Amino acid sequence: MNPKGSKVAVDPVRDLKDLRGITKALRGYPRDLLLWTMGINNGLRASDLVRTRVDQVKDAKPGSVVHITEQKTGKANVLVINKAVHKLLADYLADCTGEYLFASRKGGHLTSKSVGRLVKDWCRNLHGNYGAHTLRKTWGYHQRVNHGVGFEILCKRYNHSSPAVTMRYLGIEDREVHEILMNDIG
Repeated sequence: MNPKGSKVAVDPVRDLKDLRGITKALRGYPRDLLLWTMGINNGLRASDLVRTRVDQVKDAKPGSVVHITEQKTGKANVLVINKAVHKLLADYLADCTGEYLFASRKGGHLTSKSVGRLVKDWCRNLHGNYGAHTLRKTWGYHQRVNHGVGFEILCKRYNHSSPAVTMRYLGIEDREVHEILMNDIG
């Protein structure tokens, strides 16, 4: 057991089948489905996603950019509305009446801790450790593995100080190293 307040590394959802399964399971929960989809499509911290206000996205189209200031770092960043997010956003906004996109039943917006509990629940049938950062890490993992995006670009998106920080953050598995060692050269 980890001491209270200690950092525990969480995993990305690596398997596309698992991603699709979670998406399918969330179809009856519009807020959660939008949070999941925005999280795995933007790579922002949960603390920044949950602070998104309805007025920031109500007229968004695919490709729209929402300028944000990261809560943790104070750095400028962006939330981009891609096609997957736009499709869900349009339906969700029709019934959304609050100030925040991801409103809490207690008022205000969801907390990162609440997002962590939701993600753990969504991933309960998967092996690994999951939490709020799973959304951000899942985005980075799939950008790197499935789309060939380099650490330098991911570093820029994450607002990390160097690609080395991003490499540690994403965590390269031994399996990946073994795979590249099987590549024949010459």
